[in-house]
Amino acid sequence: MSQTPFPLPVKVEHRVPDGEGSVQVQMDPNDKIDGAKVFAVYGKGGIGKSTTSSNLSAAFSKLGKRVLQIGCDPKHDSTFTLTKKLVPTVIDVLESVEFHSEELRADDFVYEGYNGVMCVEAGGPPAGTGCGGYVVGQTVKLLKQHHLLEDTDVVIFDVLGDVVCGGFAAPLQHADRALVVTANDFDSIFAMNRIVAAIGAKSKNYKVRMGGVIANRSAGTDQIDGFNEAIGLNRIAHFPDLDVIRRSRLKKSTLFEMEESPELEAVQSEYLRLAQQLWDGTDPLTAQPMKDRDIFDFLGFD
Repeated sequence: MSQTPFPLPVKVEHRVPDGEGSVQVQMDPNDKIDGAKVFAVYGKGGIGKSTTSSNLSAAFSKLGKRVLQIGCDPKHDSTFTLTKKLVPTVIDVLESVEFHSEELRADDFVYEGYNGVMCVEAGGPPAGTGCGGYVVGQTVKLLKQHHLLEDTDVVIFDVLGDVVCGGFAAPLQHADRALVVTANDFDSIFAMNRIVAAIGAKSKNYKVRMGGVIANRSAGTDQIDGFNEAIGLNRIAHFPDLDVIRRSRLKKSTLFEMEESPELEAVQSEYLRLAQQLWDGTDPLTAQPMKDRDIFDFLGFD
């Protein structure tokens, strides 16, 4: 029988269950991220998490912070506006040395992007062959082995889509605050509700807490604000659906590199304000997610 090309995560027994009803991959306590402020960015697929994460990383760097962004998606496109290219993933480089991590150098998987932001794409296992949580764990382990977290002020995890398994939730084991990006529509808020439930499960055994909601690609925020008030969340930023944001992705650039305009200046200011707010610290939020039927009945117009 041929050996699997992708190492499977080892099941480790723990004294404390990892959240009620949870079957998520547990973090090795030795791989804890110390020193840096760690944020995990979640939201419905296609809602603009990578755009938000990259521009937030750039904003932190503008404040003089040393930033590391970790993309947690097999598409490995989280950091391309920072690096101007699709960088190899951690799984790519591990596979190239037959998973002998001691043979890797830091510059094999860490790339410097705009304004000094350090960029890593964790990648993911081949479809149907492994766990995303394992990939996140291996990435953090490599970063620690190469002492790349010691001189970092801010770490941002940009996480794949909705939380439907432990792999997607693995960054919550490292994060101080989880941020949810959502539009002012039913599908985005429905996905946010599930993410809030996953964060609540993780918060039973880890330090992560909800940090707030980022409204994106939306002219209004009435549905977001009503939902937040109902379950105990706060909106901490709002980015309208602006053409300059779409064009920045096509130009493979952050918003801080685009040609100046009053519209652009406003969105840059909002990112800088958000970065400062997160750096200063946000109150931990304890939200109570709705049942699926309740959120279905709650959202909408009379």
